[in-house]
Formats: sequence, structure tokens, C-alpha cells
Amino acid sequence: MTDTLTERWEAVCPQQRVEPERGVAALVDGTQVAIFRTYDDQLFAIENRDPIAGANVMSRGIVGSRGEAPTVASPLHKEVYDLRTGECLDVAGVAVRTFAVRVRDGMVEVSAT
Repeated sequence: MTDTLTERWEAVCPQQRVEPERGVAALVDGTQVAIFRTYDDQLFAIENRDPIAGANVMSRGIVGSRGEAPTVASPLHKEVYDLRTGECLDVAGVAVRTFAVRVRDGMVEVSAT
């Protein structure tokens, strides 16, 4: 667990800019990040780079779920990733990096540490 006193947060956009079941891309500390809001208003942030295709496209993915897991499917080859852990649910050993995300004063913030 990261110590919140040493965590750095970057403001990305107003919360209403992240529409339910959609993603937005942002540059956070030099890394492209995809931010998603699920139908139940939870926010998730993962690296925007598709680890299989190598393209920065995950923010354009299809948001859904598998069982209890909120997911996003890559828009290129449709591999599905758990938004909580970054784990690919279709290809063993593949994952995307996840980031802490929060809303503060109406702004979506992503951890830059």
C-alpha cells in the first residue's frame, strides 16, 4: 500500500467528462493513462498501451464485466482486462499497469507515483 503522504496526484479532468461506460486518455507523469467510469460510478485507471498490440488505444476499449470483475476489452484484438488488477482474462501472464484514481473537488486525479 502506498503512503498517501508521499503520493503525488495529477488532476486529469472534471469528473463529468468521464462518461459512464466510456474511457478518456490522459498524460500522467509522462505515461499515457486510460480512465474509465463504470455504470455504478466507480473510476479505474490503467495504462493506455495495449500490451499485446503495443498501441496506445485502451481508452477506446469496450467497458463491461465478467462476473464481478469490471473489465475493458482492447479495441484491437478484444482481449479483456480486469480494471481492478490489470490482469488479462484471456491470455495468461499478460497485464496492464493500474493506477490509483480518485475524485477531489470535482476533478478526477490519478496517482503519479
